Amino acid sequence: MITCKSLPRRALLRGLGAGITLPFLDAMVPALAGKNAPKPSLRLGFVYVPNGIDMPNWTPVSVGTGFELPHIVEPLARHRERLLMLTGLAQVNGRALGDGPGDHARAAASYLTGVHPKKTAGTDIQNGISVDQVAAQVVGSETKFPSLELGCEHGSLAGNCDSGYSCAYTNSLSWRGSTTPNPPEVNPRLLFERLFGVAGEDPAGRARRLQYEKSILDFVQEDTKQLMSGLGTTDRRKLDEYLAAVREIERRIEASERASADAPPAPEPFLERPAGIPVEFQDHARLMLDLMAVAFQTNSTRVATFMVGREGSNRSYGEIGVPEAHHGLSHHQNDPEKIARIRKINRFHVEQFAYFLERLASIPDGDSSLLDHVLIVYGSGLSDGNRHTHHDLPVLLAGGACGTLRAGRHLIYPKETPMNNLFVSLLDRMGVRVETLGDSNGKLNDLSDLT
Repeated sequence: MITCKSLPRRALLRGLGAGITLPFLDAMVPALAGKNAPKPSLRLGFVYVPNGIDMPNWTPVSVGTGFELPHIVEPLARHRERLLMLTGLAQVNGRALGDGPGDHARAAASYLTGVHPKKTAGTDIQNGISVDQVAAQVVGSETKFPSLELGCEHGSLAGNCDSGYSCAYTNSLSWRGSTTPNPPEVNPRLLFERLFGVAGEDPAGRARRLQYEKSILDFVQEDTKQLMSGLGTTDRRKLDEYLAAVREIERRIEASERASADAPPAPEPFLERPAGIPVEFQDHARLMLDLMAVAFQTNSTRVATFMVGREGSNRSYGEIGVPEAHHGLSHHQNDPEKIARIRKINRFHVEQFAYFLERLASIPDGDSSLLDHVLIVYGSGLSDGNRHTHHDLPVLLAGGACGTLRAGRHLIYPKETPMNNLFVSLLDRMGVRVETLGDSNGKLNDLSDLT
């Protein structure tokens, strides 16, 4: 029967202590909508890596469409035509500007704001609003969460973390306002519960579910059966695949909780990780990226940031044969062996990003994939970590951006072009019109055939 009724876009599968947001289904489009059918929403994300990058093995040699992917970026080869690499952008407000040491804190604090942070280790922090929050203020009312802030390293917002700069600068990428950082969530269990728990959930019911290791899907079985009975074949397959993916993420979280409970004590207190966080970096990063993908898939949010590591991170990567601390290695003093290890870490980070893009490409969204409807900025607030340089930053855009980018290219802009010119241009694509942001002085040309 043809009907003008449709399933609400924000429909939930409800049960005791659970609220499973649905992905986009054909049943959400009125049968007679025609040209008025809703278009896919653009999702905007930022993935940040700390301590700079080995730029000779990041920057393509040639310009335009014929460029070859350098060694660090090779893992993204499968999605080459969805990449746009940019050279020449700078965050000059990450420089000292008379404030002395503290480049790591300034790199993270200025990255999405374009503002020079006040040098203080006290509570009188001062920065600027970040681009993700500018977008969230406009489009956030349309989603369950205005934005999500994710990460892989737990960090305090208080104290001195870099030469007299507050830890709030080092450990936060997103700023709601000049004095309000948004610290990233690093625990996959807590993020899972945020995405799939019902507001006002009974704590006792949640505790019973976790105690008896019942899946969150067990609590929405009745709603699931009822919904499935009214869906077409394609939608039933989509919903089956989505729920299977949710359960698979849940199993991995449960496995990491068991593994962390059985893990030996950390040799030093500051190395301890909160319960439930996977021991291996790759497992942790991929869990968080999968949850970010689910949040985009269900339109739970359209804006997200992900800190692969806090700026100045001293994480080691024994799983790839790099037992030394990342930050220490970044001060390589041109030692070829240390540079080789930095390059290995850089490529390992990109491999996790490649996993994320592959996941987005596998998720249907409207008449194409979720990868076609995202715009993800990948990069760092430092280029050369050894010299703490804030110009010629490593900048990579990934995704189809709903057709608003002409990807598959390497573009070079005049030196010292403000990074925030890029952000103003990206906000345009979200339907968010701003004249300036931080130190921007215009928009970037040539990102598409139009601008």
